[in-house]
Amino acid sequence: MSIKPIFVATHPRACSTAFERVFMTRRDILNCIHEPFGDAFYYGPELLSERFVDDKETREKSGFSHATYKTVVDTLQEEIAKTDKRVFIKDIIYYLFPSNGKPAHIAPSLANTPGDTTTPNPTVIPTPILCQFHFTFLIRHPRRAVPSYYRCTVPPLDKVTGFYYFLPSEAGYGELRRLFDFLRSEGIVGPRRAAGSAEGEEANHQSGEGGVSITIIDADDLLDKPDEVIRAYCAEVGIDYSPAMLRWDDEESQELAVRSFEKWNGFHDDAIGSTSLKPRAHAAKIPTVEEEDEQWRQKFGEEAQKVIRDCVNANIPDYEYLKSFAIKF
Repeated sequence: MSIKPIFVATHPRACSTAFERVFMTRRDILNCIHEPFGDAFYYGPELLSERFVDDKETREKSGFSHATYKTVVDTLQEEIAKTDKRVFIKDIIYYLFPSNGKPAHIAPSLANTPGDTTTPNPTVIPTPILCQFHFTFLIRHPRRAVPSYYRCTVPPLDKVTGFYYFLPSEAGYGELRRLFDFLRSEGIVGPRRAAGSAEGEEANHQSGEGGVSITIIDADDLLDKPDEVIRAYCAEVGIDYSPAMLRWDDEESQELAVRSFEKWNGFHDDAIGSTSLKPRAHAAKIPTVEEEDEQWRQKFGEEAQKVIRDCVNANIPDYEYLKSFAIKF
């Protein structure tokens, strides 16, 4: 069983902060770090995003205008070295990629990383550094994630988040798939797949023993069967599961959440305001395309509906590909 630092790779609006809150309850064994690479991606001298590239004032006000990919990696490695607790990182994986499908290159600040850096790595992080983490994945259908993210970039929420327009390039599914395929090709994850309740115990031993299994969680499964999903996930990453992990209604947990999530103001209000993760009373109904379009039209307007639809449709193939590897419940 791997004892590497855990890295939950995800895309925006995948219920990932609620997922993270589950593991923030394990302060006895885990040190949770929330979305560290966004600092360099959006605000630092090596920024890869177009969002604030011409907005020096916002970058400086963020407090992260000097953050490079090396300073983020160094901080993570310092946290790993200084504590006997296992580090648990949750991050948006497109933060590790050049935006808009631009050619990949290792971040300049990490160019002198020791080890083999010649592999066809799609990220800006050298392969020897990626090898240090136990990667797992969290996904959600674009029909739910994309409109949720769009909402964060238009009034009235945009004044809270500071994201004043929607970028389809921030959907994040393509980058997640590219990282997943790269990690598999390099043997950093797999070939063994994680097993859930629908697959039985024998499936958990296919394709060899040990190592880092292919562990992909779908957010709808998490919301429908939180106990079952978290139990299965814990088994794959080597954490002892307790149902108490699904509750965080104490003052210390709430204060920690506010501190941890404050740099992404407005994006995590639901997770901050929550006190537990309970199963949904009813599984979410899957609307027809026409019903979805009408919902988005009513909520965001005609032009926005078209933008959302195009973005959803563009990302469904990558979602369905990743979903084919997800744990079945």
